Amino acid sequence: MTELKDLIHSINQFRDDRNWRQYHNPKDLAISISIEAAELLEDFQWKSNEDALEANEENIKEEIADILIYSLMLCSDLHLNVKEIIEEKLIKNAEKYPIEK
Repeated sequence: MTELKDLIHSINQFRDDRNWRQYHNPKDLAISISIEAAELLEDFQWKSNEDALEANEENIKEEIADILIYSLMLCSDLHLNVKEIIEEKLIKNAEKYPIEK
């Protein structure tokens, strides 16, 4: 978990060093996550998985990184514990989608 905290600290430090926090409110971070996810989709549009990965592997990694960066900033700004919210969601998913189904 320390690695995740260190990563979030590095992300926030990068943002703060550039005085970007003023633009990174929860609403705009949520919008940015959606935009980056749409950009990720573009890498796969009209292609098979194999063709998309072959043609766009580097950009796919960059778009995923952008999504994760914005998501981690949003969690930090909202004082959400990433590990806790993921574990809580996994429990809900396990109840909603039991193995037996």
